[in-house]
Amino acid sequence: MWSYQHQHFTVHQFPALNDNYIYLIEAKNSDVLAVVDPADASIVNQACENLGKPLTHILNTHHHWDHTDGNKALKQRWNCMVVGAADDAARIPYIDTQVSEKVFPKLDGLDIQVLDVSGHTLGHIAYVIDDALFCGDALFGAGCGRLFEGSPEQMWQSLQKLAALADTTQVYCAHEYTLPNLRFARNVDADNKELESRIHRDTQARMKKQPTIPSNIALEKATNPFLRPLDDVFMHRYAKAQHIDANALAVFTHLRQSKDRW
Repeated sequence: MWSYQHQHFTVHQFPALNDNYIYLIEAKNSDVLAVVDPADASIVNQACENLGKPLTHILNTHHHWDHTDGNKALKQRWNCMVVGAADDAARIPYIDTQVSEKVFPKLDGLDIQVLDVSGHTLGHIAYVIDDALFCGDALFGAGCGRLFEGSPEQMWQSLQKLAALADTTQVYCAHEYTLPNLRFARNVDADNKELESRIHRDTQARMKKQPTIPSNIALEKATNPFLRPLDDVFMHRYAKAQHIDANALAVFTHLRQSKDRW
């Protein structure tokens, strides 16, 4: 477990399955203890026992089993509230509270914003709590989710929303995919000095069995190839090299397709 302090809450990070992360959000001024994307109920139950607190909420970002598999057992044990996207409520197990960009969840002591970040799936959402982003599989360390259900246009719109958050926003994504993503990034952005620094730093972290996550929005904008189309110099250079239209959507689409084949 790794823990990170924010003004109004503490984030406890747990590895699960092969490469998932589960996050427990412990409010400082209330009894709220919320889990984001519980892939494994046993890990969450043990964490709650160690903290000496009952689980009050489940926050699901999307319907995939490795984000919702713990819903049933946790709901049965703790009678917690399951929160998920109104647009995908039929696929979120045991959902109680349906949320959207217009309807935010109400958790005592926490100010939570919801963003529609469809692309990886339709109905994928992210939760922003102060300076923390819980984005599921929309944005990864140096990567983004595969487009299983959405279009490149949808995903690019979603990534722009995330990139518009404050640079200091901490990115708590749901998988430890950073090193393979960085290898792809180096292949398409070889002259990026900040990328080279990140590769060194994150490689050292993994060698020590430390997480590369959380990252932050500033780092992702500087080194994540799927946000780099926001940089005009990168966008035009990549478009010229690949003989594609010099616009951000075309470059993002080509990058995503290239990563799928890489």
